[in-house]
Amino acid sequence: MSATTRTKQHPHDDAPDTAEAFDRLIALAEGPERKALRDDLVRAWLPMAERIAVRFKGRGESLEDLYQVAALGLVKAVDHYDPARGHAFEAYAVPTITGEIKRHFRDHMWTLHVPRRVQDLRNRVRSSAKELSQSIPGRAPTIPEIAAHAHLSESEVRTGMEALECFSALSLEAEMPGTEGYALGDAIGGPDPAYDVVVDRVAVKPCLQRLPERERTILYLRFFGGMTQSRIAQQLGISQMHVSRLLSGCFDHLREELAAREELVAEAR
Repeated sequence: MSATTRTKQHPHDDAPDTAEAFDRLIALAEGPERKALRDDLVRAWLPMAERIAVRFKGRGESLEDLYQVAALGLVKAVDHYDPARGHAFEAYAVPTITGEIKRHFRDHMWTLHVPRRVQDLRNRVRSSAKELSQSIPGRAPTIPEIAAHAHLSESEVRTGMEALECFSALSLEAEMPGTEGYALGDAIGGPDPAYDVVVDRVAVKPCLQRLPERERTILYLRFFGGMTQSRIAQQLGISQMHVSRLLSGCFDHLREELAAREELVAEAR
């Protein structure tokens, strides 16, 4: 196929006639001359790459960054294009650049990890909704209409619509609708310190049940009744010093019993 035939396939004004340049590029060996020609080809086709990048604006990425990603895709296309296959460069470059931009969005722009199948559903739902909006002005297309247009089930459409909300995350500092300064982060609970002692309470319960009744009473009044040693002594009719010694004895006994239990568990493992 001649260079003239290949260039006739270009439908855009930003598609320059570079067929002969690509033929020369293939024939050149690695070196300064080939590199200079390669750079010239990249510059010549850069407007087309930027045109493709513009299609993806408004999706959470700056246009400048999209230009850079498109340029990277263009460089890959120039490096791997083979004019001997008989296709115009644009026919090879457009899907290469578009694929590079889509990979950028898939790999870097999703705030939440979304499976590839769901991402594809999102794209089909988004595209169908946009096309239907042009044919039914004045209202948004319904789920059944999108499903029929995209050849998807209504469940798949709902999944794709949910994925549209996963592309970006709402800041925890954002004010909730219908509130006065109430942020999303205010609805998130904090750690409950009570959970830290659940295991300890379960472990110590059998040990407490084996204590004499008076020792159990003293422990209850001290740690659940919030009473001082002096008040406990008055209530039980004993000295405060005696209460202190009984408490110390309980603590030592509980520590020894729990330590012995831990050793048994470790040996069993």
